[in-house]
Order: sequence, then structure tokens, then C-alpha cells
Amino acid sequence: MSDAQPDKTARASTQTPRLHAAIEIGSTGIRLIVAELDAKGSLRILDRASKQSRLGRDVFTMGSISRDGLRETIAILGSFSELLQGYGLKPDDIQVIGTSALREAANRDTFIDRVNLQTGFHVRIVEDIEENHLMYLAVQKALQDERSFLSRANAMILEVGGGTTEVMLLKKGQMVSSHSLSIGTLRMDEQIRESARQPREFIEMYLESNIKTACDVLAEDLPLDSVRTFVLIGSDARFAAYCLSGKNFDHYAVLDRNQFVEFADSVASMSLQECMAQYHLSWSEAEGYAAGLTIERMFLEKTGADIVIVPNVSIREGILLAQVQGMDQKIEQELRRQVVASARSLAKRFHYDENHATHVKNLSLELFDALKKEHGLGKHERMLLEVAAILHDIGTYLRTSGHHKHGEYIVANSEIFGLNREDINIVSNVVRYHRKSPPLATHVNYIALPREARIVVLKLAAILRVADALDRSHSGRVRELSFERTEDRFLMRPSQSLDFSLEKLSLAEKGDMFEDVFGLLPVLI
Repeated sequence: MSDAQPDKTARASTQTPRLHAAIEIGSTGIRLIVAELDAKGSLRILDRASKQSRLGRDVFTMGSISRDGLRETIAILGSFSELLQGYGLKPDDIQVIGTSALREAANRDTFIDRVNLQTGFHVRIVEDIEENHLMYLAVQKALQDERSFLSRANAMILEVGGGTTEVMLLKKGQMVSSHSLSIGTLRMDEQIRESARQPREFIEMYLESNIKTACDVLAEDLPLDSVRTFVLIGSDARFAAYCLSGKNFDHYAVLDRNQFVEFADSVASMSLQECMAQYHLSWSEAEGYAAGLTIERMFLEKTGADIVIVPNVSIREGILLAQVQGMDQKIEQELRRQVVASARSLAKRFHYDENHATHVKNLSLELFDALKKEHGLGKHERMLLEVAAILHDIGTYLRTSGHHKHGEYIVANSEIFGLNREDINIVSNVVRYHRKSPPLATHVNYIALPREARIVVLKLAAILRVADALDRSHSGRVRELSFERTEDRFLMRPSQSLDFSLEKLSLAEKGDMFEDVFGLLPVLI
């Protein structure tokens, strides 16, 4: 009996939901979430805390964070640390991110260092594209029972922040593009303060100009009048949902387009004092909600959306889900699908050869899977190879000669949903080395990568070169490969009995990196 009891306890402990916490240092506030996540990825919120912050106003007016802003942040994080201790969580256990204000602050490095030394929290600045990724994770979780909202029609996902507006466009569930626009409630407020005009008049003029320009760019990816579902994220959108559909909406609220427009206009037409009195808001909440709802309303009016979906989530839920997304295979597969869809959308913009790119992608993934023991890479690197294969020839849009270099430039200066800056740099280098010279000490973009990333580039580029050589004719002749290793050769045997002289010649020209990296000579037999 005494021996059996510890086993039961051990089994129970492995099934106990784990505590996680995330802190977002945003432009207008510093916000905390504490949640339980079980082995299936189910999220149960245990606690929330939020404090207003001056960081955005500091950065968007002066370019850096003031001493008062630093002291305020340290005090808020100190109070959060005390709250977290009650849950048995220490600063090292917490995911802390900074968004647009910290991204743009001239003194962000010293700010992060001071915060770490005085609070123990390690602050990580997320790029705008990663912010979109985290928001999408949260939206997927909130709408997991009604994913048809995003798949049955074209959709726009929008989040208005203090410094930026994050936008994602989906074509019947497939990610078309994601953008971070320099439109935010604090930026708008500063423009109004500098204007001698009446706020209402200036807001309409200022926003109409900026939003029209932004929508012209978005329309290149997807006609906005084809957007039928409008997904809004953020505290101002949740405020509208609370007021229009009940104070305690659960996972999401569904609002009528006209209903939302009328509410946004109503809030914008009130004075701050009237808004505070009617909705029991603080001054900063009333100011921020009015501006945010106006921006959202103007974007909505540029689309053909019939409904507005407001998920009851924030970027903080996305942070927690990103920590354990491997637990939920459906979410992980959905994210990979959207990353690939975003890469295809970029490739289409540069008129790529879709059949060739798709065939090279398939060959690349076959090779990657067959070489698992040799490369030792994981699912994330496999996805980067898939993206690089799709994009490897897009440089031909500029010029066929040297298209590998043109492709590197295009990828390095593009946004691909779900990939952070290091991922983009790896993919751009893999595109660069899919032909011609291998990496050299004089290649600045390659040498600038961390050592681990350079190794990944070498392995993925070596595989891509072989896959590209096997489709030299762009006709997809080499299919259904089987693989065999000898002591120093990697044998590839197609199922068809054809004359592969051209492919063998190309492989002889491009197989050198593969042999150098993996110690095996690639041979088509």
C-alpha cells in the first residue's frame, strides 16, 4: 500500500494544470494576466491587473522614455511581482514583452537593463510581425468553436494600439498579408494637441488621410470591399462589446456593422466629461476609447463587412498560448498553414512560377524528412525551408541574372506572417544561397547572423539547392523519390524511368554545398 501511494500522487501531479503569467508593457498601460494551462492547451484566467503608463506619450513626443516613466514602470512591475509571489511565481518564470513604445524608444536598451536589475523581470521586445502572430493565436483560441467566421469569407483582423495599428487580411481563412501601421490613439492625440483646429474636425481630416493611404496599400493584397468579416481586438473594442451585447460576454461578441458604427459615432461625439459620467470611465480610458473606436469605425467603413467580431482576448493570452502551442496540434498546424499562405501571397505579388516553386517545395520537404539524422533540425526549421522554397525564385521579377541576390533583398525587406526578424533573415539567406556561390566571409548579411542561425542556413540552403537542381527543367519530372545511403553517397531514385541527364548535370553543378554540409555526395540514379 505504501509503495502505491507515491505513484498515484505522481500521476495526479502530472495532470495538474500549470500556472503561467504574462506581462505586456504597452504604450498606454502595463498589464498582467495569470492563467492555468492544462495539457490540452485549455486556458483558464485566474487573475488580471492593469496600470496606466506614460511610456507611449514619452516616446511618441520625445523619442525616449523619461526618468519618471522609468520610475513609474519599475513601481508597477514591483507591485505585479508581489501579486505573482502569491501564486508561487518568480520574475524569471514570467513572460514580459514590450510593444510599439519600447520598439521605438531611443533608450530602450538602458531601460530594459534598469528594469531587469531592479525588478528581476527580463523584458523582450516583440516586433510588429510577431505581435500579429501573438494576436492571431489569441483570436484562434477565442474562436475555436466558430472558426467558420474566418474561413467562410474574406476577413480583416484589426487591433488599434497607442502607437500602431496591426492589420491582418485573410482570404477565406488563408493569410494574405499582415501589416503594422503607424496609426495609434496616442499619435493621433499628439497631432490634435499641436493643431489649432477643433478636435472633431481635425480627427476626421487626419485619420481620413492616413487611413486612406493605409487602405490603398492593403487593397493591393486583397480588395477591401470583399472583406465580409471584421475582427476587432483591444480594450476599446471590448468596451463596445460590453456596452452593446452585455457586460459579461464570454469568448466573443458578434455585432452588427451599423450597430458598431452608431456606437463609435456616439462615443466620439461626447465630451470626455460626458463619456466618463455615462460609462464610468477614467479620463485616460474615455480619451483612448473615443480615439480607438473612431479609427476602427473608419477602417470598417472601408470594407464590405456585415458583422464585427470582438474576441474577449488580448495579446497576453497569445503570449501564454505561444509558450505551450506545441500542446495543441490543431493550433500549431493552423499557424504553419498561415505562415505558408503568407509566403505564397508574397510570391504571387512578384509573379513567381507557382508550379516550379510548389514542386521544389515538395522535393525540399522530402529531402529534409529523409535527412533527419544528418541535419538534426526540427519542425520550425522545416517550415523555414518550406517558405524559402516557395520564395527562392522571386528575384526573377526584378531580373533573371543574379535573381538569388534580388530574392534575398525582397525577402529581407518583406513581412511574412508568423516569422520574426531572425526567421526572415534565415529565409532570405537560404534564398540567397540556393544557387551560385556558397557563403563567404565577405557576405555581410550571412556573417551578421548568430552562429546557430548560420548553421541552419547552410543546412537548409544545401537541401534547397539539390531540390532546385532536380527540377532544372521546371517540368516536375522528378517525383516520388526513394532514398538510400552508402558510406559517402546519398542516392535518390525517382519512380519514373526517364532520361534525367539535365537534372544530373544540374545536380553536379549545385551539389557541392550538400556534400560539404552533410558529408554525402547527392546522386540521382
